[in-house]
Amino acid sequence: MDLFDELKFRGLIKDVSNEEEVRKLLSSPTTIYCGFDPSASSMHVGNFVMISMLMRLQKAGHKIIAIVGGATGMIGDPSGKSKERNLLNADSLKENTNCIRRQLERFIDLSDEKKGKILNNYDWISKLNVLDFLRDYGKYFQVNYMLNKDIVASRLQNGISFTEFSYTILQSIDFLTLYQNEGCKMQIGGGDQWGNLTSGLELIRKVEGGEANVGVFTVPLLLDQNGKKFGKSEEGALYLDPKMCSPYRLYQYFINVGDEDAARYLKVFSFKSIDEINKINAEHFANLGQRVAQKALAYEVVSIIHGKEKADEAVRMANTFFSGDFKSLSKEAILELLGSSLVELPSDKLLEDVLIDLKSASSKREAREFIKNGAVSINGEKVSDLTKVITKDDALYNEFVILRRGKKNYYLIKLS
Repeated sequence: MDLFDELKFRGLIKDVSNEEEVRKLLSSPTTIYCGFDPSASSMHVGNFVMISMLMRLQKAGHKIIAIVGGATGMIGDPSGKSKERNLLNADSLKENTNCIRRQLERFIDLSDEKKGKILNNYDWISKLNVLDFLRDYGKYFQVNYMLNKDIVASRLQNGISFTEFSYTILQSIDFLTLYQNEGCKMQIGGGDQWGNLTSGLELIRKVEGGEANVGVFTVPLLLDQNGKKFGKSEEGALYLDPKMCSPYRLYQYFINVGDEDAARYLKVFSFKSIDEINKINAEHFANLGQRVAQKALAYEVVSIIHGKEKADEAVRMANTFFSGDFKSLSKEAILELLGSSLVELPSDKLLEDVLIDLKSASSKREAREFIKNGAVSINGEKVSDLTKVITKDDALYNEFVILRRGKKNYYLIKLS
């Protein structure tokens, strides 16, 4: 199976400029680029679909270029937006651009410029003056042609400014610049970028000649089985920055996706072979209760984004409520798991009094019954001693005690 067919199997190809041409470009080392919008200080898992695509193309022997849109980010892509976005100030945009670049550096092999580069389109677009923009590029774009582009047509009813109307021209300039300076022959983008991608393709052919050997293709925007945008949760976007979305939260998102989604997302994110993926999915649907695909998916995604150590910790955290092995967790992991139940209490208190303070027992008599019946544990170990006093010696990291009463009632106690 060649690379193009593998990408189709994985559900990673939506629109293609010319399948025969794209197949040919992918059959030998080609320079391929994708742009990333610095509209926030971190990309999210939805963006990672494109990052992982670049990683996949690079592993296949292609040179990849990631463009951080320091210039286009000053305007904002109208694609998928129902109204004009708020423009970022220069300082925020610069900070976001630097953050996005640092994230891309984690995933793209930059050891050799022949393998990969990260560039900022501000470096060339900022040098254009208005007359150059209109004379050298604007003349190639007919207004009626642009009005028919989905990215513009979808906004006409609510209104679109000339600023956002010009976005597709700026992105086209990127492709032309990379074609001329880097020998870049292909651009990829999300499913909502088709209009921008084809505009760049046509600009190259108008400037360089109709026989220019270039191509584009888009990757479908991922939706869950309910048709909701991929990568969203009740807590918000699943950012790649661990301070904005912890590895454990990312793991929990994927471990809880539906069976069909798990099988589909494995094809999108996993770098396992097709045979390995088919084997996992076959085992999964033969043993649905074991969540084979979800476990494989969640572990691999967290491993790729945050490293194997964080993936292992996420698994330990997920298994902790079953094993009771809280002592193996880091302080940060304990706070993430149980931080919402944090209560500060003085040390050297009788366990039965602590249960009452926590409102986990209504009376001393009830508290004693819980303890005698083995319904109370401290840091995963059952306690049946009615004279037990909770002291600093019980504290994990000299600070926290994890108390459980029954099967599901957990309390994180910070001893003062």
